[in-house]
Amino acid sequence: MKLAVNVDHFATIREARRSHEPEPILAALLAEQAGADGVVCHLRGDRRHIKERDLKVLREVVKTKLNLEMAATEEMKKIAFSIKPDIVSLVPEREEELTTEGGLDVLSNEKHLTPFIWDIKKAGIKVSIFVDPDLKQIEVCHKVDVTLIELNTGKYADLKPGKERQEALAEVKKAAERGHELGLEIHAGHGLDYKNVLPIAAIPEIKELSIGFSIVARSAMVGIEKAVKEMIALIEKY
Repeated sequence: MKLAVNVDHFATIREARRSHEPEPILAALLAEQAGADGVVCHLRGDRRHIKERDLKVLREVVKTKLNLEMAATEEMKKIAFSIKPDIVSLVPEREEELTTEGGLDVLSNEKHLTPFIWDIKKAGIKVSIFVDPDLKQIEVCHKVDVTLIELNTGKYADLKPGKERQEALAEVKKAAERGHELGLEIHAGHGLDYKNVLPIAAIPEIKELSIGFSIVARSAMVGIEKAVKEMIALIEKY
């Protein structure tokens, strides 16, 4: 199981005081040094955490792979063409939301997404879609010709241990199985932490986890290198 570390919330802390630290670039480098397989960042329309400057420098220094989360807008497409991340992950975005609230509705946006994805792919950039564990949505992801999806584990992660969580976990498992049947590479993320990650990591079709907030929070206590190593130690047997 691979781990990609989302560095957005290092920038969130920085922006809370309009300061110059903590530096998300340094966090990315230390995460890689600790064994992370990739770095993720989300350039939002409101620029609430990651800025263009961060993205440009990350592209220069990240040695594993750089995954740019973004909305499917013309503004972001131009930025992706300029920066050339290894992966563009298409996510839904609302100004009012605290964080990403759900997967992208590919079913309702197929006509818009199909040429948008084609443009990104023509630029030599791999495209992923952040999607809920809904079989119909996953089938449309395959139809719009992406080869990679990230399953939204937020519903599972938000529930307390019990029947409802087990049902949510079963949804993720079925979605991963269906995506794999369609030939998609399966990643997962959202809300995963040191306590709830293992059942997701145990799903054999899932090849990589994207984790941000939990690692950032743990880093405040033990430092990012230890926080990343602790997460890798949890999931490395899968």
